Amino acid sequence: MSDARSIRHAVDGDGVTPCYLNQLRGISGHSDCFDKVHVQESRTYGDQMVSTAARVLFSAEYRAGHGSGLPEQLMLKIARTDDDVMAPFYANEVAFYNRLRPELEIEAPHSLGGHYDPSSRHFALLLEDLTARGAHFPNVLETVSTSQIRSLLDELAILHARFWNSDRFAGDLQWVGTALEGDVAVLLNDAAAPYIQYEIDNQKFKNELVGMIGWTGEELRASIKAMHRHQQSLDQCLVHGDTHLGNCYFLPGDKGGLLDWQLMGRGHPMHDVSYIISTGLSIAERRVHEQELLLYYLDQLGEAGAANPPDFDACWTEYRRSQIWNVYVGWLTTPVVNYGWEINVMNHLRLVTAFEDLDTGKLVRDIM
Repeated sequence: MSDARSIRHAVDGDGVTPCYLNQLRGISGHSDCFDKVHVQESRTYGDQMVSTAARVLFSAEYRAGHGSGLPEQLMLKIARTDDDVMAPFYANEVAFYNRLRPELEIEAPHSLGGHYDPSSRHFALLLEDLTARGAHFPNVLETVSTSQIRSLLDELAILHARFWNSDRFAGDLQWVGTALEGDVAVLLNDAAAPYIQYEIDNQKFKNELVGMIGWTGEELRASIKAMHRHQQSLDQCLVHGDTHLGNCYFLPGDKGGLLDWQLMGRGHPMHDVSYIISTGLSIAERRVHEQELLLYYLDQLGEAGAANPPDFDACWTEYRRSQIWNVYVGWLTTPVVNYGWEINVMNHLRLVTAFEDLDTGKLVRDIM
């Protein structure tokens, strides 16, 4: 096994060599296997939906007798180099793939190795390139059907049921953060606040939408913490944490999958369910179908093995209450450069409308 102290992580496509990839494999406890690599594309911050991390796409040739079952098309997910703010996200996603992904029978990318370096705050995740399996990566500018949303809810139900109210969160999974505890929580609840306020103050459309719901940035921030405190007293499970439509994919036949696990943690299941329904469907479709989709999810949660899942009324209340995170952290944090104007505006419009439709403000004030 390679010494983690000896590796210097790639920051662009030029650093993706067989030697580097074999070092990464060794640190992750796997054997050397790479003989040649052919870099096809390097995507940096602000390029082609690249938000919190950069990506290098490449094909691989394996050493004789070492490539059985390994994909030829790969993606290396690496750190943004413009700041160190994202480091907790990088560490968390590497921990997910190294420590939890092997236990989960869900549709999500398979990892060939990953490592986070706390000294440089750089990381690398070696993942299958999902395009080799025909994956399509949707966004809010296209029409997504309710059957496609149900497929994503199938995966969430399996994920949530796997560690449903598990004693392991007080044992070997104690390292998994929550919405109030851990480095990711500090980043989202505190460190991100000035960035969010900057977006509110300097992007006119965000200022207008926040004004429409009648909350200031600071009031939204305080309400998020109140909601998290409340929901931590309810059912707990492993959550993806960032289930907007852009972090999902569909395989041929519309089987849904989940990407980008940087915000993974322990939380209430409605955090995930509310976010995918509210970003995945048009406003009109959400209004018609969200309750039946929630009922569908609860059926699947029980089928996946969750003991004593909450009833519809309790989940409906928390689904509605969770919209405040979707508005504040979900998209007010997101600069336009990350996804472009249309996607950014559409997500805000869908989420703020859901906040208003579902009387989220009142439900949050009830617990403050």
